[in-house]
Amino acid sequence: QARPVESGGGSVQTGGSLRVSCSASRYSHRPNCMAWFRQAPGQEREAVATIEVDSGRTYEVSSVKGRFTISLDKAVLSLFLQMNSLKPDDTAMYYCAATFTSYCGTGSTGFGYWGQGTQVTVSS
Repeated sequence: QARPVESGGGSVQTGGSLRVSCSASRYSHRPNCMAWFRQAPGQEREAVATIEVDSGRTYEVSSVKGRFTISLDKAVLSLFLQMNSLKPDDTAMYYCAATFTSYCGTGSTGFGYWGQGTQVTVSS
């Protein structure tokens, strides 16, 4: 299966908004779960949000809940992460991930397909 392809990201000041996108349209069949992870320099990769593709059930980690929203256009397998009220701590490389297994948690090892990442930088 091809890897997902992210787009969007960029630089913004504290309190600003950004949206990152991910295309998985080249997949021959739908993943079970897609997710956004992020990794800041010197830190481990961490989950940001997940979405079950068929049900649309979403989960956002507590550090972003109420500020970030994950969504999916199931028809074309485009994944989005709307990020509002951004903080400098949100600065990281953001990765799109997908899995065809039944897993839909926050562990990175559960996802077998990863995009190349897109940088989000929030300045104070």
